[in-house]
Amino acid sequence: MYRFVAALLCFIVTLPTCSSADSDLRPHPDDQQEETAMRANLAKDIRMRVRATASETGVADLDDSIVAAIAEIPRHAFVPPPLRPFAYLDIPLPITRDQNIAQPSLMALMTQLAQIGKDDVVFETGTDSGYHAAILARLARKVYSVEIIAPLAAQAKERLKRLGYDGIEIQASDGFYGWAEKGPFDVIIIKEAVQDVPPPLLNQLKPGGRLVAPIGPLDQGQTLKLITKDRNGRIHERGVLPVRFSPLQGGERI
Repeated sequence: MYRFVAALLCFIVTLPTCSSADSDLRPHPDDQQEETAMRANLAKDIRMRVRATASETGVADLDDSIVAAIAEIPRHAFVPPPLRPFAYLDIPLPITRDQNIAQPSLMALMTQLAQIGKDDVVFETGTDSGYHAAILARLARKVYSVEIIAPLAAQAKERLKRLGYDGIEIQASDGFYGWAEKGPFDVIIIKEAVQDVPPPLLNQLKPGGRLVAPIGPLDQGQTLKLITKDRNGRIHERGVLPVRFSPLQGGERI
């Protein structure tokens, strides 16, 4: 725990960027076997946590495809170098002073709730370093992701390209408005707190689509909710879990 706190303090003080210009995006060849085992253990731990909270969330298990994606994708390549020793712990990690990469088990739960099919088109807000987009790209036909902070969007775009993840388009823009010219979407995942679902995002959700978001007071805890739009366009929602997310950041709407 001391090493973890020390690394976080070092990161916050020096503020390194999680840039795709980092030369060591992949582990040293001598560490490949250990890193593969760590990814597999993270996937196993996340599945166990989801199963253990089934009575609270109503989610009995993770799909094998989600577990396989977590076991495959190198989370260490999406966090700043000082924090890479902690990449395979089930904890959020900072990528800038104000931005975190999400806790893997919560990300996995949101992904499971979305019930992503291989032919689905997915939209997500909050690209951050691109890790969740990489997971989604292993499950869906196409992923569209927006990030309000332009340098983060550019870094994530280059990083995902360098690591060989296809089927992802990233744009620096305000997630409140979605990405209308690329919609409508089968799945929308909002990764920041909203008081209510932004109307543009509901409009861009296909009939039969699923939307997952933390909804509630921005200065208090929210409820992670699954929102569905039926074939007649009616909206239905189900509360899943108490959570606390940072608010959805805005552009010209603020």
